[in-house]
Amino acid sequence: MYVLETRQVRKAFGEGETQVEALKGVDVGVRPGEMLAIMGRSGSGKSTLLTLLGGVDVPTSGQVLLEGKDLATMSDDERTLMRRQRIGFIFQSFNLLPILTAEENVALPMELDGVSAAEAKRRAGEVLELVGMAGRKSHIPGKLSGGEQQRVAIARALAIRPAILLADEPTGNLDTANSKRVTAMLRELVDEHQQTIIMVTHDPGVALMADRVVHLLDGNVEREEVHRDKSPAVVPVTSAPRYVEARRK
Repeated sequence: MYVLETRQVRKAFGEGETQVEALKGVDVGVRPGEMLAIMGRSGSGKSTLLTLLGGVDVPTSGQVLLEGKDLATMSDDERTLMRRQRIGFIFQSFNLLPILTAEENVALPMELDGVSAAEAKRRAGEVLELVGMAGRKSHIPGKLSGGEQQRVAIARALAIRPAILLADEPTGNLDTANSKRVTAMLRELVDEHQQTIIMVTHDPGVALMADRVVHLLDGNVEREEVHRDKSPAVVPVTSAPRYVEARRK
């Protein structure tokens, strides 16, 4: 059972002789509590695939299914709500608001989604502690290192208690030491909290931390590497991370 999957997804841009086919019938899926890495050189279709997986765009044909629901059958408003409530996004450039503290950056999306200021602050404190940034919560991004900013960005993504995290080159703007720290933290979220993660990366060292690696070439799945067994017989079938389940009890 997959939390998020594509079925024969094709994505084309343009028409007629100028049409470019970015994806040519791609099948990928991620299981609960699994880290999946997507690799491929420039133009292979990585970014297009991540855009479709996040519901930012819809495929030309085929299906993208989140927890069994076809994203293409949703209205624009329904997909927007789904992104806000079920998918956490992590970006290469952090995308933190420079005038807000770490805590305020994490709390703001929740407040915009109708969560009370007090509850948003409480949840922001929880996830900042989870990523080791509780002691820096009052600092603005300009006072944080690149690695610290990315950890705040990860906390912001976790705060909505997502079914899945989508990470676009999460270590792309980090030096080697910070890249290792952030990758280790993502791995810990999978191993200790059963968080499901899909990440696009160009770094083979980062990809080695994933349970599986899908290699794209010219819009097709070229091959897949399996590093760890996360089959349904091994992983409990639930899309909720363990740290969310613990709070519900």
